[in-house]
This record gives sequence, C-alpha cells and structure tokens, in this order.
Amino acid sequence: MKVQILSSAERDLEEGYYFYERQSTGLGGYFFDSLYSDIDSLAFFGGIHLSVFGHYRLLSNRFPFAIYYKTVNNVVIVSSVLDCRRNPIWVRKRLMTD
Repeated sequence: MKVQILSSAERDLEEGYYFYERQSTGLGGYFFDSLYSDIDSLAFFGGIHLSVFGHYRLLSNRFPFAIYYKTVNNVVIVSSVLDCRRNPIWVRKRLMTD
C-alpha cells in the first residue's frame, strides 16, 4: 500500500520533535526517525490495527504516541500522530474533526 501523511499529522510530528528536542539535544531526531519508521511499516501492515474513534491506531514502539490512520482504495492516510498521555476526550474530539 501507499502511505500518505496529511499536513495535520506532519504538524503533530513537528510538535513532538520540538518537545523531545527540548528534553535533550538529539532526542527530537530520534523521535522523528522512530515515528517515521512506524509510519513506513503501514505500507505492509496498514489496516490490521485496532479501530479507535473511527480510525485505525498504531502504537509507536519507542515513544508514547499513537498513529491514527484510515485506509482508502489501497492507500493508508495518516491523519494524526498524538501523544497517548493526552485526555481521551481531547483525542476523540481531535479525531472527529479529521
């Protein structure tokens, strides 16, 4: 499958990058590498994950983040990359607008 990352998900990744980079120099880059590796895996495993709030949810292997996506015509569309420590009500509202 092809993987498409929406601008909203790109913004989420940037926010995560800056958060982790403030924690320790270089950690933001590691965050990017890890999350993009998880997103790349969707080309093979898209559609097998648990459905939450109308989106499939892939939990990151290294960081407490979830990748929310949908599959349409053999394309994985990543709409959000959200911190799992956020309030679930906020997450649901965010995903309902996608």
